[in-house]
Amino acid sequence: MQDYFTDLHIHLGSTLSGKPVKITASRKMTIEAVMEEARTRKGLDMIGVIDCHVPEVLVQLGNLVKAGVANEQADGGIQFGETTLILGTELEIHDENCQGLIHVLCYFPKRETMIEFSRWLSERLKNITLSTQRVYENAVVIQEKVRELDGLFIPAHVFTPFKSLYGKGVVQSLREVFDPELIDAVELGLSANTAMASALSELDRYSFVSNSDAHSVGKIAREYQKINMMEPTFEELKAALHERDGRGITANYGLDPHLGKYYRTACVECLQVVDGVGAVVEGCPGCGHARLTKGVSVRIEEIRDQAASSRERPPYIHQVPLDFIPGLGPKTLQNLREVFGTEMKILHEATFEQLASVIGEKVAQLIVKARRGELTFHSGGGGRFGRVK
Repeated sequence: MQDYFTDLHIHLGSTLSGKPVKITASRKMTIEAVMEEARTRKGLDMIGVIDCHVPEVLVQLGNLVKAGVANEQADGGIQFGETTLILGTELEIHDENCQGLIHVLCYFPKRETMIEFSRWLSERLKNITLSTQRVYENAVVIQEKVRELDGLFIPAHVFTPFKSLYGKGVVQSLREVFDPELIDAVELGLSANTAMASALSELDRYSFVSNSDAHSVGKIAREYQKINMMEPTFEELKAALHERDGRGITANYGLDPHLGKYYRTACVECLQVVDGVGAVVEGCPGCGHARLTKGVSVRIEEIRDQAASSRERPPYIHQVPLDFIPGLGPKTLQNLREVFGTEMKILHEATFEQLASVIGEKVAQLIVKARRGELTFHSGGGGRFGRVK
């Protein structure tokens, strides 16, 4: 077995014919562009494309397999060179048990399986050609259908203030909406890490995944994980999420939560980070606006039921994306790629001396400090990312 770098939450912006998929994603996010970025620039071994329910996307993937550009694996996944694409879909759930909207990720082993799920979905949502659509079906029924098709069911960015399980979806527990037996893992999101999520005892049973939720090619692999598997296939991924036969996640790499857009409570109008939660009578201290966006850190403290988890988990490494590093612009990043090949090699393998020879000691030192977790940050909140001090 060996370790594979994996990002399981990547959107498409448009189809081959130019039709929109994820409305808020860059139109440059096509299958070809995503695979090129993941393979040659990011250095990922496995990616999850979570708009594969779209009929035109399914046809395009089939044509790429027929043309010999890609190969469908016997154990699930479509291989493009050394990188495997896992077919996924992101759905929006709001049934009679939900307090608010919840986003979930569903993955399937084969194109034929996704075709079957897409047909099933088309009877339960308004537009099968778009991403992250509202599904008019009970959440547990959706879970049962995913399990029937041998798929994986993962609640997405579970602490984000909007459209997430704990952000607005439930009062206290996932059991209010989901069958806990039919959840395969939990996605943390950009404003939370393993230590924060370990405050909830009901999550002790699940593996944590850290993914980019990329809406543009540059954001691919801003969060990812290293997974120990025999090979990058769907069945190996499933075994790793359930820690079977020595498989498992060996490290999560993600933003320091302070860099996330929703770590602290902030004013919805001026985005000033403030103390406290919800609306305050006197309004935002900066502009006087009454409404605040509750921070992930605050929400977790509201629902915490244990000091720490007894489960032994892989390390969560606070990986600062290269585009967050002060002084590291597009041209400098291109220089690094020309020397080291992929961002995985820049982030994990290049020595200080090697980096300094290309970009100078000052920026090289920041990359090394980021690797060691030694940088400090201005916290994000209210939809605005934090930044490196």
